[in-house]
Amino acid sequence: MDYFHLSEDKQDILKMSNLGLAYLGDAVYEVMVRAWLCVHGKLTPGRLHRAALDYVAAPRQAALLEKLLPHLTEEETQVYKRGRNANPHSHPRGATRREYQIATGLEALFGWLYLQGETERLNGLFAQMMEGED
Repeated sequence: MDYFHLSEDKQDILKMSNLGLAYLGDAVYEVMVRAWLCVHGKLTPGRLHRAALDYVAAPRQAALLEKLLPHLTEEETQVYKRGRNANPHSHPRGATRREYQIATGLEALFGWLYLQGETERLNGLFAQMMEGED
């Protein structure tokens, strides 16, 4: 199996837990953030690490998601909402419960797209989120 180029059935993916999709999507999002930071010249390890932590934190993810909402398909919106409405048992100290729920929805969406092999769509959504960031 090639875990870098997946193409799982939508119905099978929809049977997965929302928090499972978010777990995978968190990793996908972080890899994309790290790649974006490297490409955009934040070269020292300390600067890379601090910038990555900022972008993967729930408050920043929640803010960036606002750029995406108008561009999501109906199906993507439903997946986002499923993830957002999942019931995690806790949330990080640096985020409100609402920010954490929104970030979980974003991560579930990224996990869902990744499992389908929708890398072009992932790249497009990520580019929209990062537009105007420096």
